[in-house]
Amino acid sequence: MNTVNSAVLDANTGWLILAIFSVLWIFLGWLWGRKAKQLDDFMLAGRNVGMALGIATAMATWVTSNTTMAAPQLALQLGIWGMLGYSLGSVGLMLFAPLARRIQELMPNGYTSGDFIRLRYGKTAWRVFLVISLFYGLGWLISLGMAGGVLINALTGIDYQLGMSVILAICVTYTMLGGLRAVIGTDFVQTIIILVGIVLLAWLAIDRVGFEPMHLAVLEERPELLNLLMPAAIMFLFNNLLFGVGEIFHSNVWWSRAFAFRRDVGFKAYMIAGIFWMPIPIVAGFIALATPALNLNIPAADMVGPMVAAKLLGFGGAVLVFIIVFSALASSLDSLLAATSDLVLQDIYRGHIRPDANKEELRKAARWVVLLLGMITWLLCLPRLTTLASMLYFTGAFVASTIWPIIAGLYLKKASSSGAIIAMLSGTVLGLWAYFAIGFYVAALVSAIISMAVVFFSMWLKPEQFEWARLNEISNKQAGVKFS
Repeated sequence: MNTVNSAVLDANTGWLILAIFSVLWIFLGWLWGRKAKQLDDFMLAGRNVGMALGIATAMATWVTSNTTMAAPQLALQLGIWGMLGYSLGSVGLMLFAPLARRIQELMPNGYTSGDFIRLRYGKTAWRVFLVISLFYGLGWLISLGMAGGVLINALTGIDYQLGMSVILAICVTYTMLGGLRAVIGTDFVQTIIILVGIVLLAWLAIDRVGFEPMHLAVLEERPELLNLLMPAAIMFLFNNLLFGVGEIFHSNVWWSRAFAFRRDVGFKAYMIAGIFWMPIPIVAGFIALATPALNLNIPAADMVGPMVAAKLLGFGGAVLVFIIVFSALASSLDSLLAATSDLVLQDIYRGHIRPDANKEELRKAARWVVLLLGMITWLLCLPRLTTLASMLYFTGAFVASTIWPIIAGLYLKKASSSGAIIAMLSGTVLGLWAYFAIGFYVAALVSAIISMAVVFFSMWLKPEQFEWARLNEISNKQAGVKFS
């Protein structure tokens, strides 16, 4: 990829920032990961995460590079509803709060979201769910890797592929060192950096440009961005709400934390994290509305955030946005690497390849799985084939199809295995059709509606009577016993 001519930082400064934070994250990962000697320590941080770390890791994981880079992109494309719609991703965190408590009650010794689907709906539904989860996980990993390369290229001119490779290598390294313990520890520091940085960036942007000049420039050059009745933007609002709910409800990133938090922590941690997260994409997206006033030529929509910040604030702004997005990127990439590796380890390796594997074998394999995922992500990120938002919302059709099978499976005994399977398959297929036939802003919406209809129709047509005690099966077995 060619160097971006508008780069504000020189390559040497970029490399210096990368070096400082690389050493910091790897050191902290090693420091907090030293106690990860057992499988539960590596996968679930010893199942003893407290309130402060719980809130911080939920917030930091959800404040992704997509939040800080795709939110400005969507504000530039869809206007006011773009950034407000993105903020509704907080609803997913808050709605998962009661689910986290329910998960801990029903499966106090579970490991992954796959464990729940297997025990609740059977092996066929489990395998359909695994395909969806792994595809989503890989898609999110790719979008995060792309974001790292785009950020470094936009701000420093360092080649996209080289910058992307360095950031992936850093996150893979410290995740391998300490698993979820290392991830949650670094998340705490990254949360503080992100919050302080975004508040400072917003204040400086308002101080340098002002609301009135921004409003007048947008009104003159891009009036559609202020149109609250833009059909595509309104559809995106609801689509993003369901997409965020689907992402969180199905993803092992959030289930692993439900298993890792102390019993009294999960509900409060997710609820508070959701409330605190809500204004972040609004602040991040707001600066994109300064583009007309600054007469900026944006070569790619997903570069608008870094380029506006650099233009507004010069060298200091470029450094600040680099640090913010690098922290956001690392906080999400490490979480996704850890959670997806758990899914591969527990549900693919142990579930399908080595059902007799004991905890010690799984503990040794865990690091290799993290490394393998990192290498696959790197290979798929090398050709930058699409924008961040397009890559992210393509997965919406997949994840939204799982919302109702999960909710019904946790609370309704009548939810059936056949209904869950058909709901996930039909929701995904029709959601993908909507993505290509209508647009990215309706894929999750269509998928969730179809999935909901199938789940409730199947309960009416052929209800089952599930016994909740079966979900606690995993706590009555030692690791290494074959799955039933």
